[in-house]
Amino acid sequence: MRKRTVALITVSAVVLAAVGAAYWAGRDLFHEPSARGVDSVVAELGGERVLGVFAHPDDEQTVNGLFWRAHQDGAETAIITATRGEAGTQVPVVGRQEDLGIIREAEALKNSFNLGVDEHEVWDYPDGGVPDVDEAELVERIVDAMRSFRPDVVVAFWPASGATGHADHMEMGRATELAIAELAASAGSYRGPDHLVYTISPTKALSLFGGETGAFVVENQPDPEYAMSAEVGKKFEGWQIHASQRDYLPASYILPTWLVYALWDHEFYHVRDLAVDPLR
Repeated sequence: MRKRTVALITVSAVVLAAVGAAYWAGRDLFHEPSARGVDSVVAELGGERVLGVFAHPDDEQTVNGLFWRAHQDGAETAIITATRGEAGTQVPVVGRQEDLGIIREAEALKNSFNLGVDEHEVWDYPDGGVPDVDEAELVERIVDAMRSFRPDVVVAFWPASGATGHADHMEMGRATELAIAELAASAGSYRGPDHLVYTISPTKALSLFGGETGAFVVENQPDPEYAMSAEVGKKFEGWQIHASQRDYLPASYILPTWLVYALWDHEFYHVRDLAVDPLR
């Protein structure tokens, strides 16, 4: 009996050690050595008014932690979503495909409310067609939104990679930079934000699981300076709210959502101080 007990304890210890090793190896895929851990990127920058500029409903899922912490710290927050996401794939199917834009717009508005976001505009540019719209019109619309909300921190996609390689993301990142440059060159009372914050994707995980698109993103995005809590609970809530996209992570990366966030529990950001490094 004693030998069986010792053997059981030994096997259990080996299994636990293997599981622990696998867990920490998995977490390493979502670690960015260049990023310094902070409680809140917005608080670190002294931000009081934060505007996110994105392409699709559910893009705000990449920045849950930043917006939730900003709200908790008393900052005013707003989001622009350029499209209604009508061309997306439903995972699972929750409604008629012709109604998907209506469904996803409602999901985005509900999710941002759950994050404490004060204002949220969903525009009607074509999903998958943002690079084909008149860029001057798009830039001017972003300029007008910034003049109205007057953010000191803007959160956007890195134009060369768009966090996921999506052309809509890349164009919204580019248009946001052009809008900020236009404001800085203007003579108005509001000359644009103090900081531009880019959401950055984990490089090791993308390299391993992202295929050609992941390799493209890794090659074309900067290293992040900041890491902060992803507020995983809010991400889970967000995917339940985004019911038409609830199974996006398992469908895209095979791994179940709970496992992804057990490993990926931080968000990563690259920050441009526009006083030191202005856009031209």
